[in-house]
Amino acid sequence: MWEKKPILLLVLATGAILVGTIVTMVLPFAWVNTEADRIEVVTPYSALQQEGRDIYIRDGCNNCHTQTVRPLVSDVLRYGEYSKSGEFVYDRPFLWGSKRTGPDLARLGGKYPDSWHYKHMDSPRSMVPKTNMPDYGWFSNNPLDPQMIQRKMETLGFPFTAKEIKALEGKNEMDAMVAYLQKLGSDIPWREGTEATIVGELKNPYTDSSQATISAWASLYTENCAACHGPQMKGEIGPELIGEDYDAEILFTIIYTGIADGGMPSFSSLGMDKVWKLVNYVRNYQADGTQ
Repeated sequence: MWEKKPILLLVLATGAILVGTIVTMVLPFAWVNTEADRIEVVTPYSALQQEGRDIYIRDGCNNCHTQTVRPLVSDVLRYGEYSKSGEFVYDRPFLWGSKRTGPDLARLGGKYPDSWHYKHMDSPRSMVPKTNMPDYGWFSNNPLDPQMIQRKMETLGFPFTAKEIKALEGKNEMDAMVAYLQKLGSDIPWREGTEATIVGELKNPYTDSSQATISAWASLYTENCAACHGPQMKGEIGPELIGEDYDAEILFTIIYTGIADGGMPSFSSLGMDKVWKLVNYVRNYQADGTQ
């Protein structure tokens, strides 16, 4: 019946599409970024951070990385507290994404020190051996244009000072990218509620292990620690580990819970058994590279 009235069918179909569009797209955008959604501690991007964000968009980083932690148990356990709309009030456009070829970045800020990010952007495989992320070392060869960045800040209505723009002189795209990555999720105190906790009494289960057994755990160190502390524990981004008489329980706590202010992430995801193996490997490692 309706197919015999093409004009009426077209009007009804158009109306249905418009209703669906308003409900699923227009209204959600109108509801987000209202005063009620704002989080007081979330601040606008600085000029350097905003330029890093523009570079992030320009080079398609959002094609591989999301920036939103979904309210799912698996997401919250891995990345921390789920994202709130008030975290994105200064995001123009939003970079929530839908594909995770690489890890989510919504909680990245402060997880690693700046030096980790510089090295990772220059050569991702030097920090994460199995990654398929391309190298971005060439960012260091591209100087920033302070006047262009100032015009962007004015267009966005973000606050800035002449001193802040002046400080951009001599900076390059790598500096901007690192500044942006360190901003992500750093405004909200989500880490306190997601800190790894140790249940039960700490007792080293491998005190009687042979040197051959301990040597077999070298791959655990190589995969999780060598990028920051060096393949022979002589230190790079992180401090040197050899030559110290580490208490087993204290070292376990550091590795398992991480050091928030020191830029060392928690390795609780490895599980207690593997962390104890790392503890014993580090404690028994000698400066000459033998165990």
